[in-house]
Amino acid sequence: RRERQRFVDKNGRCNVQHGNLGGESSRYLSDLFTTLVDLKWRWNLLIFLLTYTVAWLVMASMWWGIAYLRGDLHRVHDDTYSPCVTNVYNFPSAFLFFIETEATIGYGHRYITERCPEGIVLFLFQSLLGSIVDAFLIGCMFIKMSQPKKRAETLMFSHAAVISQRDGKLCLMFRVGNLRNSHMVSAQIRCKLIKSRQTPEGEFLPLDQCELDVGFGTGADQLFLVSPLTICHEINSKSPFFCLSQRSLRSEQFEIVVILEGIVETTGMTCQARTSYTEDEVLWGHRFLPVMSLEDGFFRVDYSQFHATFEVPTPSYSVKE
Repeated sequence: RRERQRFVDKNGRCNVQHGNLGGESSRYLSDLFTTLVDLKWRWNLLIFLLTYTVAWLVMASMWWGIAYLRGDLHRVHDDTYSPCVTNVYNFPSAFLFFIETEATIGYGHRYITERCPEGIVLFLFQSLLGSIVDAFLIGCMFIKMSQPKKRAETLMFSHAAVISQRDGKLCLMFRVGNLRNSHMVSAQIRCKLIKSRQTPEGEFLPLDQCELDVGFGTGADQLFLVSPLTICHEINSKSPFFCLSQRSLRSEQFEIVVILEGIVETTGMTCQARTSYTEDEVLWGHRFLPVMSLEDGFFRVDYSQFHATFEVPTPSYSVKE
C-alpha cells in the first residue's frame, strides 16, 4: 500500500487549510455567529463562560459605582436616608443584586427605590443587554448542539470499492448503509473523481474534479436508504475510467470522493456524510458479500459482512480495449 496525502479522509474530513488570508480574515468577524458555531467545543465553552463573567462583573461594577457616587455606601445605617438600591453597601452586595435581577430571583432583600432615576435607566439597559447576550450565546450553543454532524457517523461506507461486471457491464461499486432505524429523507449520493491532469495548452491542474455518473439520468442516485445499498458507476465511453485496466490501476493515482446528503427524519436538518477511495482501495475483480437475509416476518442485516468482498471472474482489460 502506498501512503500519500488524501484530499478527503475516510471519516469525511477535508485536508484543506486556508493560509495567508491577509486582510480577508476580517470576513470572519462580519459573520460572527457562524464563526462561533464553527469553533471547537472547548473554545465555545470558554467564550460562553468569559462573556457571562465579564458582563456580570461590568454590570455589578456599574451598580456599585452608582451607590458610591450617590454616597449610599457611607449611609448604610441611616434609616432616614433613601438609597438607590436598598441593602447595597459593598461590591459583593451589588453583584448579588445584579444576579438576583438578571436571573429574576428577587429575594426581596435588595430592590430599586423610586428616587433613583439613574438606577432605573441602568435597570432598563441591563434588561436589554441581558436579553441580547442570552439570545446570542444560547442560540449559538443550541445550533452547535443540534448540528447533524454526529448523525453522519451512523452512515457507513465500505472500506474499499470494487470493480467487477454487473449485467454484462464493467462497473465501479461501493456500499453505503444506515445504522439507525430513522430514515434519511431525500437521500442523494454524488461522486467526484479527483485526479491531476495537464490540459492541451500545458496548464497543470493538480486537483481537477470530474463527476462520476452514479445514476443521474435514471434516478438511481436518489436512495431509499433502509438497508445497505451498493452504488454502481457504469464504466463506459463517457466514464473517466474508460481506459482503466487491471494493470494500469497499479500505476494510476486518483481519489474518488463520495458525498451522501439527506434530511434527518427526526430533526428535519440536512446531513452530509463523506468518504473517499484512493487507487489502493479499489479492488479489481471483487464483489461484495450479501448482508440481507429473510427471517420470521422481517429482513435482517448482518453488518459484520458489510465490508467483506470475494473474488469473481473479471476481464483484466479496460472497456476501451
